[in-house]
Amino acid sequence: MKTASAGTLESMDCLVTVSEGGRGSGLAVELEGSGVSRFRSAMEKTVRDTLETLGVNDLTVNVNDRGALDVVLEARVETAVKRLRGER
Repeated sequence: MKTASAGTLESMDCLVTVSEGGRGSGLAVELEGSGVSRFRSAMEKTVRDTLETLGVNDLTVNVNDRGALDVVLEARVETAVKRLRGER
């Protein structure tokens, strides 16, 4: 199973790790960290919207949040997916 990640565990950032899912497995989003209890639905929406834009269907995404803004989360998800695909 291939995995890729982007980001850090520094304050105001997040670490996003993506793993290939089996064909037809769908999307699984796992969230943890400081802001998750208050912003879970917004964070999950950002992740899912970004994956939809990238055309991703079968993937597990783990987000370890340290207070990242939505634009940072979006960029980290996009970068991790592109690394998984071998894109630059």
